Amino acid sequence: MGKFSRLGNELYNGRKSIDFVNRRPLWYAISLVLVGAALAVVLIKGLNFGIEFTGGTQYRVPLAASDVTQDNADELRAAIADAGIEGADTPVVTTSGQSILIQVEDLTPEASDSVVEVITSTVPVSDQISQDEIGASWGTQVAQRAALGVGVFLVLVMIFIALYFREWKMSVAALAALAHDIAITVGVYALSGFPVTPSAVTGLLAILGFSLYDTVVVFDKVRENTREFRRPGQTYSDAANLAVNQTLVRSINTGIVALIPIGAILYVSAVQLGASSLQDLALSQFVGMAAGVYSSVVLAPRILVHLKSGEKDIAEHENRAAARLRRADRYATVPSFAEDMPIANDPGVAPPSEDGTPAAPVRQAPPPVTTHEPMGRGRNVPKARGEVGQSPAAGRQQPSRKPRSQRGKK
Repeated sequence: MGKFSRLGNELYNGRKSIDFVNRRPLWYAISLVLVGAALAVVLIKGLNFGIEFTGGTQYRVPLAASDVTQDNADELRAAIADAGIEGADTPVVTTSGQSILIQVEDLTPEASDSVVEVITSTVPVSDQISQDEIGASWGTQVAQRAALGVGVFLVLVMIFIALYFREWKMSVAALAALAHDIAITVGVYALSGFPVTPSAVTGLLAILGFSLYDTVVVFDKVRENTREFRRPGQTYSDAANLAVNQTLVRSINTGIVALIPIGAILYVSAVQLGASSLQDLALSQFVGMAAGVYSSVVLAPRILVHLKSGEKDIAEHENRAAARLRRADRYATVPSFAEDMPIANDPGVAPPSEDGTPAAPVRQAPPPVTTHEPMGRGRNVPKARGEVGQSPAAGRQQPSRKPRSQRGKK
């Protein structure tokens, strides 16, 4: 943990840096591959909509409190699926209070009676089995209202971000990152084969706020760094990349803290409780939060820098920073060696003769030796009055001193 803290301190101060912004082809390619794979899964495999959206039949099987267990639910699921009843080959069986709920597709009266016979022969039913028909119109209304809520939410969020940051391009970047998260979440949901239920829609709506919250934190740091560039020669992309590095540890910690309980709920609901509404909610939230951390750190700042690079002020500032960097590096303007460079341009070599025979190297005169008078503290060192010789004590040339009685005598 100490090393991680030191790494976060070095990233915040800029002593270490991970290039999230300037590697545009790499991060765009990764995001496009993830989104393309998710959309391909949705188009090829499709989503498994629950009976709340497609309509179907639901059976409520009352049991004693001691019999409402996951083992009985799994046994009922296997018995109905193995019965070979048309429309009931993939039942959804969950526990609910003192009863077990069984959901299947629309069945004929004969098929429904067969399902009831399988239920009564598998578990000890304590009361009469109730049967409810769920129409697809209710699911359609839920989907329409959910889509309307998402649309209103996105519009309000874009307006808020644009007003808070006074920058509409941040709203566009945040919306693009949000679309990235939703696409990946839907693709993973289709790949898992979990039924799309109202709980799954609720989880999908919940990740919108988490993803946008993380993105707004990163953008706030970008605005702080780009308001006054901290270092001479720093460009907008450099300041944005510094902001991402400064918030990287916080984003990772926040994501881990949020994913641990959601992962625990997903494991318990999918492995120990079997099919339940909790797994639909937990899966969408787990995938959406993980994708939200990635998009907030990598995708949203990269899109923002891409949009801002077309502004005149940003382009002029980057040109000035590049010119300042070239002036600081005296080797930046040295031309590179080219294969077709004439040999006469090489120092110390004469041009070849007409028949192609290389000439002998030209012996250049040595550069003139310039002597500089020794300098003292702001003045020339005065000439020595006596003879100058090697001093064993000082280890350098020093004027020799005669005894006082010998001074002035030759």
